[in-house]
Amino acid sequence: MSRRNVVAVIPARGGSKGIPRKNLRAVGGVPLVARAVAAARGARSIDTVVVSTDDPAIAAAAAAAGAVIVDRPIGLAGDDASSESALLHALDVLAEDGDEPVVLVFIQATSPLIDPLDLDEAVERVVGRQADVVFSAIATHAFLWRDGDASVGVVGVNHDRSSRPRRQDRAPEYRETGAFYVMDAAGFRSAGHRFFGRVGVHLVPERHGLDIDTPADLELARAIAAIDEETSGRRTAEPIPVDAVVTDFDGVHTDDSAFVDGDGREIVRVNRADGHGVRLLRDAGIPVLILSAERNAVVVARGAKLGVEVIHGVDGDDARGDKGDVLGAWADGLGIALDHVAYVGNDLGDLPALRLVGWPIAVADAHPAVLAVARVVLASRGGDGAVRELADRVIAAPRRPANRPRPAGHPTEERRSS
Repeated sequence: MSRRNVVAVIPARGGSKGIPRKNLRAVGGVPLVARAVAAARGARSIDTVVVSTDDPAIAAAAAAAGAVIVDRPIGLAGDDASSESALLHALDVLAEDGDEPVVLVFIQATSPLIDPLDLDEAVERVVGRQADVVFSAIATHAFLWRDGDASVGVVGVNHDRSSRPRRQDRAPEYRETGAFYVMDAAGFRSAGHRFFGRVGVHLVPERHGLDIDTPADLELARAIAAIDEETSGRRTAEPIPVDAVVTDFDGVHTDDSAFVDGDGREIVRVNRADGHGVRLLRDAGIPVLILSAERNAVVVARGAKLGVEVIHGVDGDDARGDKGDVLGAWADGLGIALDHVAYVGNDLGDLPALRLVGWPIAVADAHPAVLAVARVVLASRGGDGAVRELADRVIAAPRRPANRPRPAGHPTEERRSS
C-alpha cells in the first residue's frame, strides 16, 4: 500500500446557476479548474492533485493540467451536495487503490489567485502538528451589523454601537476566503466536516482571497490576473539561466499552420529571427534540440538548416515513450540536469516535457493547459519570434561554470512522478 503524504482534492461539479459552466471559465486565459490544479502542483509539499467532477469537459481540462480524475457520483454533484461529501468520496476512491493521505488539502476552483507558497505554509503547520486544520482567511477590522427587532433596527454584531473604538484598538477578526483548507486526513474522516480539533488561520492578501460567485467577480479576477501576470516576471524580459534549450516545432518555430500543395506535400512558414536565435545559442555553446511529434520531413530539414539535433515522431505510440521520456534520456546522455533545461511548447503533447524541466516555457498563444504549467510565458506567438525571444533571454543570463547532475529527490523528479 502506498502512502501519499499530502493530497489536494479540488471538487469541481459541472452545474452552476450563478455563472453557467463556471469551473471552465477562463482567468488569464486558463480555465478556473486548471488554475486550481496549477496552484496545487506549484506547491512543493503536495504530492498528488485530484479533481472530483461529474463533468467530462472539466475532467479533460483538469487532466490536461496534470490532475488525477475521480468521477463524482451524480448524487454528490447536485446543488444540495456538500463539499465534504465530495472530499470523503475522493478519499474513499483513493483508499480503494491503497492510497491513504496523511494530509488533505481542499482547494476550491472558484478562487483563482491562490499562491502555492500559501499552500506550502499551511501544510507545514498541519504536518508539524501545530494545528489540525488551517484555512485561508483575511484579517478584518470591519464593523458588522445584522437585523434586529423593529424597535431598534439593526444591531452591532462585533461591537457595541455606543462605542466606536479605533481600528488599532480592536483585535482583528478573520474572514474565511474559501480558497483552501488544509486538514489532518484522519481527523477529517472521523469528524466528517472541515473544522475539527485545533483550527488555525493562514492569512492571505485580500486579492488572493477573491472567490468567484458572480459575473462581476469573474471580471475582477481577470483584471487582477492580468496585472499579476505583467508584474510577476512571466512576461518580462528577465534572463533565463539554463544549460540547454529544447523546443517543439509546430506552434513554436511555426504558427501551427501549413500550406499543402496539389501532391499533398506540406510547406510551413518559419521566422528568420528564430533561426538567428538558434545560431546565437549554438555560438554560446548551449545545446539545442527540436523535439517534435511530427513525422514530416520538413522538421528534419529545418533542423539540418539550423545545425541542431532533431528527434521527431515522438507521440507516445512507440517504445521511446512520450516527450518527457525522450527529453529525460537526451538530457541524461549529455549529463545536463533537468532543472537546468528550458523547454518551450504550445500544446497538450508538450505537457510531459514541460512538467519535467526546471524552466517550462510557453509561447504567447499556447493552449490554456500549457499556460497553466509554464514558469515563463513569452511575449511572442509561435512562428513570430518566440525562439529568438527565448534565445536572447538565455544568452543574457550568467553562465554557470559546469553542469551538475540532478540530485536524487530533486523537485523536478517529484513533479514528474506526481
